Amino acid sequence: MNLQQRMDAFARLGYFMQHTDSESNTPDFLNDNEKNAFKALQLEVVDACHYNGWFIEANVRQALTSLGDVITSENLREWLLPYHDKLTNNLGNRTIGLVMAGNVPAVGFHDWMSVLLSGNNVLAKLSSDDHRLIPALSNLLLAIEPEFTGKITFTRDQLKVFDAIIATGSNNSARYFEYYFGKYPHIIRKNRNGVAILSGTETADELSLLTDDIFTYYGMGCRNVAHVFVPLNYDFTALLDACQQWTPINENHKYFNNYEYNKAIYLVNSTPHFDAGNLLLTENIALASPVSVLHYEYHQEIFTLNESLLKATDQIQCIVTNNKEIDNAIPFGTSQKPALWDYADGVDTMAFLLSL
Repeated sequence: MNLQQRMDAFARLGYFMQHTDSESNTPDFLNDNEKNAFKALQLEVVDACHYNGWFIEANVRQALTSLGDVITSENLREWLLPYHDKLTNNLGNRTIGLVMAGNVPAVGFHDWMSVLLSGNNVLAKLSSDDHRLIPALSNLLLAIEPEFTGKITFTRDQLKVFDAIIATGSNNSARYFEYYFGKYPHIIRKNRNGVAILSGTETADELSLLTDDIFTYYGMGCRNVAHVFVPLNYDFTALLDACQQWTPINENHKYFNNYEYNKAIYLVNSTPHFDAGNLLLTENIALASPVSVLHYEYHQEIFTLNESLLKATDQIQCIVTNNKEIDNAIPFGTSQKPALWDYADGVDTMAFLLSL
């Protein structure tokens, strides 16, 4: 199977993923295998909340369609162009171990896709929190392009026979990964979070988009904004008002339990905080925050803030702001819409795979 076949297969997979936005969608099928695999994927979307209470149907559909929107023929060509010669000549005889997280639906998809597009083989250890979505996507990919048969293996056991490893987890699990996988070529990812920088002049629309960056997937993704930098004497009223569009998030009992628990802790400890009714804002320099909590920190000079952000690079996944003076920033509302070349932790996964 050559590079073009692989790219065509993933472009078609992206087409199907775009159609998971509704249970009633009927994309154009080339054969019954595609039709049956797509129907099976749709069933997994609906069923996901039964084994992971954070994976409500709307979130799963958003995760899959967001991925599908970027997996187009044009984007694939643009992404892979710098690696074209190496990808064309890659023998595809490596087995890459993947240790996948389960905090966001199909969060390990990009690693899985990168390995297969590189021509190598996937040996993936699935998270118990997300052990059915990517296998369902794999079955759909096989229905699209049967030549991927034999190149994808999933396991819930310990990984043993592989040539390189890409492992994603918490800071604690990363220490285990370093110990167990350190002798192999590896990418090991730890906890990271999104941060936002506000000036106090943001429009209502911009703050509305920011709340998407905060609340989507219940704030559990590494690209979710967990910390905001605000100027001295910042008026939080407009931000608190913008949070009200996300009031339905409290309908998830797991999220609301976190909100009530953290609120009780702040009240008992007399911790100063703002309460949006679905989000608690408290001053804290930690870039990571608990579910239902947003940390804020005051800043004065952009130059100093840029320096601070640079020092914390290993803790930050993305920076959201409309301030053009902030390095490597993205617009409000885009933290959960990374391009194919927006690599997790800034580590070029494709370059790593092709260096083996």
